[in-house]
Amino acid sequence: MSGGESALDLAARRLEQAVHVLEQRLAQRLKAADAEAGGLFDQDRARLAAELDEARARERELGAAGLAASEALGRAILEIRAALNRAAPQSSNSAAEH
Repeated sequence: MSGGESALDLAARRLEQAVHVLEQRLAQRLKAADAEAGGLFDQDRARLAAELDEARARERELGAAGLAASEALGRAILEIRAALNRAAPQSSNSAAEH
């Protein structure tokens, strides 16, 4: 101890130094945790972007398949109507003949 410094003053200074070191270490840890969390956020963001791209591609595929199915159904309806129209006069004639 120096001439004007008591044991209490010395203990207070040591405590202040220890608190200062603790605050520095805590700041370093928080900075490292923020960097790590930012990296995890970037990874999640990249994963979600890839999943979104896949979902959009699947949506386009399903849209194209739905359009193709709708067109095929439309053609089938026209063919059935044409077949029914061709068959209708024949059944009327055969009913008239009896």
